[in-house]
Amino acid sequence: MTSANTDHIQTTHVGSLPRTPELIEANRRYADGESTWEELTAQLPAFVSDIVARQRRIGIDIVNDGEFGHIMPSALDYGAWWNYSFSRIGGLTPSDEDRWATNEQIRSEPGKIRLTSFSDRRDRTRFRDAYEDPTSGVLAHRRSTVQPKITGPISYTGHEAVQEDVRNLTAALAQSDAPEGFVAAISPGSAARITNEYYGTDEELLFAMADVLREEYLAITDAGLTVQIDDPSIAESWDQVNPEPTVEDYLAFTQLRVDALNHALRGIPQEQVRFHLCWGSWHGPHTTDIEFKHIVDQVLTINAGAYTFEAANGRHAHEWKVWRDHPLPEGKRIMPGVVSHSTNTVEHPELVADRIEQFASVVGRENVIASTDCGLGGRLHPSIAVAKLESLTAGARLATERLFG
Repeated sequence: MTSANTDHIQTTHVGSLPRTPELIEANRRYADGESTWEELTAQLPAFVSDIVARQRRIGIDIVNDGEFGHIMPSALDYGAWWNYSFSRIGGLTPSDEDRWATNEQIRSEPGKIRLTSFSDRRDRTRFRDAYEDPTSGVLAHRRSTVQPKITGPISYTGHEAVQEDVRNLTAALAQSDAPEGFVAAISPGSAARITNEYYGTDEELLFAMADVLREEYLAITDAGLTVQIDDPSIAESWDQVNPEPTVEDYLAFTQLRVDALNHALRGIPQEQVRFHLCWGSWHGPHTTDIEFKHIVDQVLTINAGAYTFEAANGRHAHEWKVWRDHPLPEGKRIMPGVVSHSTNTVEHPELVADRIEQFASVVGRENVIASTDCGLGGRLHPSIAVAKLESLTAGARLATERLFG
């Protein structure tokens, strides 16, 4: 579905867009049991139609539903991309375990990687005073994060919900002139990061999760849409291993997650899959992020036609140079972030154009689709998010003038 640029630099974004106050209130009422699923979904078509139209007015080429089908009951929410899956997977039991309150230290051994608790991440350990200071602005999602546990064989129960996502976006696309639409879905590796009390091994759990989530991917792609696989676990988990592992051990750990994802994607046309990589969307120092050069070749083995990744923030903006030494395979595209979700500063269109041209200089103008670092919804004030998208499209127009004449 994602075709090469022929006469201009195409634009897109990573997925989550700011919800309106009305949609947030509708989500809150449903989450709090004050309304039914039927009452909520009756409102979604209008909300999705509006967000698709707004994307097109801004100038976004490849649009989505804003992830409006993923419940987000408050304006600030870093977890909707993941938490939505809990209501679509059977075999889970509610838990009162707060992933941020838990301070369990799980130490890894050479050759054996184990993820520690969120509160024991290496970046958080280094800057604990800043992370725990409510006035620092470092960690915007300091709210409790309560997740269920896996207590039985998992299954996919989200058929109705994903069909709602598909119907709403398909209808909105028919009302617009958008050439392409995508729906975001969580990866097996990211979905499997909740507490597991049933499966005996990582491999067993990951491939069971792959078979479950494959049903969601097929529902999206069978409808002619593109599925975006959200998988920060590939890069982000590096920070969640104590002590820091060797790169070789970490790549072995992530390879199992890549294999499970490719198992889930088997038979799905590559051009209908885009893969999103990020280092975690929280607003923090990120000094313990793994360098992109260490994982890029592994990422490129994922059966996707396009790859989105952070490339605008201060920790990863220099990594466009990675593509000098790691050629992009034939027929694949990159969707680098040229505006960031992690700062309120709105990037100047000239800077956006410069970033696009840097990538074009190493992979070709036809293979660069301008995007955002991560989702903007739940992370930035709506007016700032809109301004960033406007700057993205303005910068893409400038780059188009220079690259296509």
